[in-house]
Amino acid sequence: MAKPKLLDQVKNKLRLKHYSIRTEEAYLNWIKRFIYFNNKKHPNEMGETEINKFLTHLAVEGKVASSTQNQALCALIFLYREVIKKEIGSLEETVWAKKSKKLPTVFTRTEIKEVLESLKGVEWIAGNLLYGAGLRLLECLRLRTKDINFSYNQLIIRDGKGEKDRVTMLPVAVKPALKAHLEDVKKLHINDLKRGYGSVYLPYALDKKYPNASREWGWQYVFPSAEISEDPRSGSLRRHHLSESKIQKAVKAAIRKSGITKIAGCHTLRHSFATHLLEAGTDIRTIQDLLGHSSLNTTMIYTHVINKGAFGVKSPVDTL
Repeated sequence: MAKPKLLDQVKNKLRLKHYSIRTEEAYLNWIKRFIYFNNKKHPNEMGETEINKFLTHLAVEGKVASSTQNQALCALIFLYREVIKKEIGSLEETVWAKKSKKLPTVFTRTEIKEVLESLKGVEWIAGNLLYGAGLRLLECLRLRTKDINFSYNQLIIRDGKGEKDRVTMLPVAVKPALKAHLEDVKKLHINDLKRGYGSVYLPYALDKKYPNASREWGWQYVFPSAEISEDPRSGSLRRHHLSESKIQKAVKAAIRKSGITKIAGCHTLRHSFATHLLEAGTDIRTIQDLLGHSSLNTTMIYTHVINKGAFGVKSPVDTL
């Protein structure tokens, strides 16, 4: 049997280690760019010197952000350590790009109200979950119907950032609209089943362990796509979740309509969730759990946004 091509080997290893499809696409792209940058030389013939030149090119010529440069480095380290199994030196000369420390943009309560009032339908429900439950956009769009507990007003977030599960609140104000929305989604699902479709993607090969689970109501996405499309990994025709761009565009339009000049988007709703809870006196560790942060230091940034904590001091002019 012929040995798979290099990029196929990379793809297989990424899937074996359960990397997300986003990471898979990004890593494959960086590896391709690295090879083309070095005149299509095989990575086996290259090493630390070529890696450093490529990263320097990205920083100096490409002027990429620090996070982008670090992602490229991660992709190349994965290629050599996990696929080629070749030592590439100590990488002592390879400097990880220093991440800039920026305070998150936060909406005031008045701005939040204006933005949410400008959203309609599915976008209104999603926007209220981003702000009212502190969800990341993909966490919201990947919600399954079984992960909503109306009785306890809870949402279970599965495989969040870092493949962690967590529980957060279901805003009471969203419940009526969400229940009505799920009734429409169920009708759509029943219709899909009649047409021979109705299956969704299941993580970790659960569809092999439970062959019928992908068609069960509990596994369906809360925010399904309007169209049935081909799964990029399996090639199966199924209904994926709603695209990120649909919600992003709606939120951006709502921000413009509200006359807000801040550079903001969907993630600003999550930042506002944390900040407003902190302002209301919620314990910082509770907020950490609700957000799904691994480190308390990540959550502590919101104390700086509202001038509490170590930097909660008065200006000397205010004491005159």
